[in-house]
Amino acid sequence: MSENIQGGGYGLSAARAGDVMIAPVLTYRPPRPRGYRPKIALIGCGGISEYHLRAYREMGLDVVALCDRDRDRAEKRRAEFFPGATVVADFRDVLRNGEIEIVDVALHPAERVEVIEAALRARKHVLSQKPFVLDLAVGERLVALADAEGVRLAVNQNGRWAPHFSYLAAAIHAGVIGEVASVDFTLQWDHTWTAGTPFEAVHHLVLFDFGIHWFDMAARFMNGRKPERVWASVERTGLQKMKPPMLGHVGIDYPGAQVRLNFNGHVQHGQGDRTVVCGSRGTLRSFGPSLSEQTVVLSTADGEAKVPLAGTWFTSGFQGAMGELLCAIEENREPAHSARNNLESLALCFGALASADSGAPVRPGTVTKVSK
Repeated sequence: MSENIQGGGYGLSAARAGDVMIAPVLTYRPPRPRGYRPKIALIGCGGISEYHLRAYREMGLDVVALCDRDRDRAEKRRAEFFPGATVVADFRDVLRNGEIEIVDVALHPAERVEVIEAALRARKHVLSQKPFVLDLAVGERLVALADAEGVRLAVNQNGRWAPHFSYLAAAIHAGVIGEVASVDFTLQWDHTWTAGTPFEAVHHLVLFDFGIHWFDMAARFMNGRKPERVWASVERTGLQKMKPPMLGHVGIDYPGAQVRLNFNGHVQHGQGDRTVVCGSRGTLRSFGPSLSEQTVVLSTADGEAKVPLAGTWFTSGFQGAMGELLCAIEENREPAHSARNNLESLALCFGALASADSGAPVRPGTVTKVSK
């Protein structure tokens, strides 16, 4: 299995080397297929495509086509990363290429559905950028279409393979800290780079386009437990000139547990990112100045252990998202980050957006669309 949640080395418990506690050795690095090397196309060569292509080049993948309505952008990415790739402006030219097996769709949500649907009907496996869809019914329809066409549809929730999140999830799923009682995500970072870009038109930019990573990790950490309600609040800081609110907090109630998310996307000095997961047998903490600079510490009755990590948010994350899809195709199974799986994260997120607008708690799943 390439889900990367199994225990290894020391099993499910910490071990000791003299007086030093050593954290369990768990598989958390991005998965790689054993021998599957398909031809891949990228549709959408905007800013984020740099990270996709850099990760794929380091993996030695075969990206043979780059597509963007602005050919200059696609040409630029070709020169930077895959000089042998073909450049096209119409995504239909990609889908007509019978040698291409996988399509990475890195477009904005409103533009994405038409391309994903056409790719599935062309029997291409698809990796969709996140957030997956703006309507759960549309997502369910695309899931059903992928099933009918016999292809895999996954969502690029690259945060799942960020080293700290991947290790935390592996430890939780392996039972290292017992039953989870609370999860706290606290972030202070500079998201002002979105000013003057299309992202500024997203009303709930922090909770939706950015926060979807944390809703996804909340669902992943709670490991199948069903949420009862979600509530949220957003506010504009007194200093910001950007349109979307940069402050937000969210609470998710589960039977006997809570997840809390706190965001400030307008911090330009002294940024921080902290995650704390408390369980019946121990606590996991991850903290640092950024998504890619994180220290993970495990605390149990035996003491504390610092977890050595390798990789970064962007490189490991994008390699993991594509690598897991390749492994799933090779092993003929559903990917861990399948579109079907991702609908749970979207239900949490949509409920939070509705709660932030109304001021009332929402039961996840009862709000099925992004209203603004």
